[in-house]
Amino acid sequence: MSRLTTTYLGLELRSPLVASASPFNRDVEGAMRLQESGAAAIVLPSLFEEEVVREELEITQVLEQGAEGFAESLDYFPQFEAFESTADRYLATIAAMKAKLDVPVIGSLNATSSGGWVRFAKLIEEAGADALELNLYRIAADPARQGSDMEASDLDVVRRVRESTGIPLAVKLSPYYSALANFAVSVVEAGANGLVLFNRFYQPDLDADSREVLPRLELSRPWELRLPLRWIAILRAQVGEGTSLAASSGIHSGIDAAKALLVGADVAMMTSAVLRNGRAHFATVKRELVQWMDENEYVSVDELRGSVSYAASDDPSAFERANYLETLRSWNAPLDLTPRPPLP
Repeated sequence: MSRLTTTYLGLELRSPLVASASPFNRDVEGAMRLQESGAAAIVLPSLFEEEVVREELEITQVLEQGAEGFAESLDYFPQFEAFESTADRYLATIAAMKAKLDVPVIGSLNATSSGGWVRFAKLIEEAGADALELNLYRIAADPARQGSDMEASDLDVVRRVRESTGIPLAVKLSPYYSALANFAVSVVEAGANGLVLFNRFYQPDLDADSREVLPRLELSRPWELRLPLRWIAILRAQVGEGTSLAASSGIHSGIDAAKALLVGADVAMMTSAVLRNGRAHFATVKRELVQWMDENEYVSVDELRGSVSYAASDDPSAFERANYLETLRSWNAPLDLTPRPPLP
């Protein structure tokens, strides 16, 4: 057994470095190159229910155009069996990856309806995915809905998908739940085998000249790892060793991966660093991780994992409120005492 071997969602991985969703993961060739570079598992980009529904509606509208006025046009309607939808292509990609790759293939789903979550989860399982990641994403913009209602809805999704599928299930959470520790434990109780921390939302921007709302995709930076580090450290003991934890956002180097493992993560997921540096960056991060382990005399990932979690830390309060005060005190730049002219 390799010293880097780890277990995620019950799947044995050759290392803790996982390729999270990105354009590189969309096709078999790209996934194979990620595997060759050192990715121990591949998470596909999410299948979005609204894309499938919109496509189905557009096809229906095209087929129905002129049908009432020109009966003979019915002869020209294509057979639905010949049409390949977004969902069909997604499921075919999973099957093709399973046929070619040696590492686990994890499907990802972002649905908008209760029936959609269950329907597509079943299809992803039937396509051969080794596991499924539920990409929970909603904005609490309705003032009539309480936080408890939103949480209950998300937990219902997890339960329904768990009841309808048999493959391992991970839930990708946002950090914005009002009582995150409680909700995370509830997700596990609802049937999740693992948690991915965190879902990194992309905020819209505004063009001040055109007044248009614009999509802006900003790749993550290493400092963004701090939030997952804190919560993985806190949750490690609360969800139990039987629940997998994945660090997502801010993993850019072998040192970053080591930090995630130290606080209790089972895997470190990368997207932004690979988009910036290319697929070969997996090999670089793996080499840096091994070098750090050698320098710090860690024999295996199992020995390393969780050694600085909340439960194992000499000062657990460092992960809680006390961290706020200590962080403020850490600022040591000299104060600018240059006299200023009085305001007019």
